Amino acid sequence: MTQADVAPRVLRVALPVPLRRLFDYTLAESFPAPIAGVRVRVPFGRSTRIGVVVECVAGSAVPAAQLKPVTAILDDTPLLDAELLASVLWAAEYWLGSPGEALLNALPVALRDGRALPALRAQAWAMSEAGRAALQASRTRGAGLALLQRLAAAALPAECVRALPAAERVALARLRRGGLIIAAEDAPTTPIAAPALNTAQSDALARLRAQPPGFSVTLLDGVTGSGKTEVYLARIREVLAQGRQALVLVPEIGLIAQTAQRLHARLGVSIDLLHSGLSDGLRAEAWLRARSGAARVLLGTRSAVFAPLPHAGLLVIDEEHDASYKQQDGLRYHARDLALKRAQALGIPVLLGSATPALETLSNAARGRYAHLRLPTRANARPAPRVELIDLRRQRSEHGLSAPLLDALGATFARGEQAMVFRNRRGYAPVLSCAQCGWHAGCPHCARPLTWHRAAQRLECHLCGRLQPVPPICPACGSSALQAQGHGTERLETALAERFPDIPLVRVDRETTRTRSAQAALDTRLPEHGPALLVGTQMLAKGHDLPRLTLVAVTSVDEGLYSIDFRAPERLAQLIVQVAGRAGRGTQPGHVLLQTRHPDHPLLLQLLSGGYHALAASLLDERRAARLPPFAYHALLRAEAAHEAALFAFLDAARTALPNSAAIEIIGPMPAPLPRRGPRWCGQLLLASAQRGALHRALKPWALVLETLPQARALRWSLDVDPLEMG
Repeated sequence: MTQADVAPRVLRVALPVPLRRLFDYTLAESFPAPIAGVRVRVPFGRSTRIGVVVECVAGSAVPAAQLKPVTAILDDTPLLDAELLASVLWAAEYWLGSPGEALLNALPVALRDGRALPALRAQAWAMSEAGRAALQASRTRGAGLALLQRLAAAALPAECVRALPAAERVALARLRRGGLIIAAEDAPTTPIAAPALNTAQSDALARLRAQPPGFSVTLLDGVTGSGKTEVYLARIREVLAQGRQALVLVPEIGLIAQTAQRLHARLGVSIDLLHSGLSDGLRAEAWLRARSGAARVLLGTRSAVFAPLPHAGLLVIDEEHDASYKQQDGLRYHARDLALKRAQALGIPVLLGSATPALETLSNAARGRYAHLRLPTRANARPAPRVELIDLRRQRSEHGLSAPLLDALGATFARGEQAMVFRNRRGYAPVLSCAQCGWHAGCPHCARPLTWHRAAQRLECHLCGRLQPVPPICPACGSSALQAQGHGTERLETALAERFPDIPLVRVDRETTRTRSAQAALDTRLPEHGPALLVGTQMLAKGHDLPRLTLVAVTSVDEGLYSIDFRAPERLAQLIVQVAGRAGRGTQPGHVLLQTRHPDHPLLLQLLSGGYHALAASLLDERRAARLPPFAYHALLRAEAAHEAALFAFLDAARTALPNSAAIEIIGPMPAPLPRRGPRWCGQLLLASAQRGALHRALKPWALVLETLPQARALRWSLDVDPLEMG
């Protein structure tokens, strides 16, 4: 037997440790040579770790005596197929992460610790013969009766079960134990007929169908309410008819329930969900169904981009502009960009949808890299909402609410319509101060005001998370004249409930949506008919379809007008347009009120007169002149240390370690925009280049050097490629 006939006995394994390298292990003769993508258990230091095999090789640069043996091979077949394995390794390379952390994070939590693959449970529930008899004999009551009546018409798919209120899930479990319902694997339902498409939708769909097979990227750029989802549905239906899979990404968990119900009703197939709000077991099941090809339509948030797609046919990224698609810790990937890479490897089309596309996306469309389809008007000829500015310099306001805004709310409720009041700040008030001496409650670490949460009777730092009780008197002068300054959603809720006591009110922010059941679709939390009021943060701005909503009021747009962040104007414009787009999506026209102390600001004037795309064109011109993304490429080294001297010693050493290059501009070291986070000092170093390739050629070896710096041991640091946050 020649050397070439001997199977490789060294495995290159990716381990979940913060090191940008693979690790070599020997494979005993008693083990068959595994295929790349399987999990293995290996010794690491004084413990054992679960890793993923990347490749089998004939030898190692490490001396054979130093190599440790693989303890166990955990899978018979690869969990990660060749495409997914290569795509995740590419992501680790591009965003400068540990390949092991990237690969293990691509797996559901339940599969990261070496446990056996869970058995797949039923994806739909149907009524048994015993259940039909119980229904006819009226032997059930309450939630159980309602469920049996629902199941008499059609099977209940898993995504609908997960969206049920807690009481109905308990009733469902009781019916299962009693044998009144049974598993109905992937029971299809009759889909609801699609509405007739308007001219713009039909033209967009025709152009999508005319594209040659294979990889392509199309920006579906439609105003809010223009019917982008109908185009998605038509394309997904065609993909399903070909026996292929579709993956749909949305930016927030709060959009999942509404979107899942709509997809199921219109497509008639089970919708598998992948997001952090699910239990570990349910996420693992959905991931494994995707891997087997049983999951035909997958719906999820950012992390669902790691779903295996053996029969891939289409990727849809809804609200593609949303910053939630960017991971802000660990592997700092952007789900939209990784989806594009995966689609290219899979040879399938991508649909990017938004009413306010990211400037990077608009630039790629202008350069011809993406096809660009426009839906310029609302579906069914509905008019765009009327937008009006309220000048707070000329209006007295109380709790952040001006008289014209309150009058408009009253008139809306009198007509039996619904309204939304938007404030992108949670809590009761951003500042608690003393009217006597001027003291204000501040975070001792971050040098920022503590937000007053009145209902919980606590002060909270929204930067570092510090909590402390509200003082009964001023700590500085002993006065009882403590007062709230500014307003958050909690204060708006209190004031509006007092002003309109008979109007149903729902507050939507991080405090009110912490539990899984509280993240249900908004339209299930509002009354079917009559007036109602929503109060909330940017969670309300993302894709919700609320057909009974006619008035949207933004209590302040001023915070984003003078930010030092070059992305702030783009984000503010997107937020205003997206929030305004919730109004008038039904049969009644919409009205939008924007409160501001700067009604003559150029951004507001251009946005209101020319719309988002006119403003985006101006912002792109400014970015081009200033050599900012998308006309340059950035990487940001962030560091946090307990002592300021240690922080800047590391950043100085990091700058020195970077090879000189005329193609790369180095800015810093400098304090972060928020120089304190809790007890730690924060600083950063920014790298900028007009050439993506030049930047990345410098980054990989630099990152390896940073790991070896003595100064790095005394602090936390991270590298962010293509950062969206500069702090």
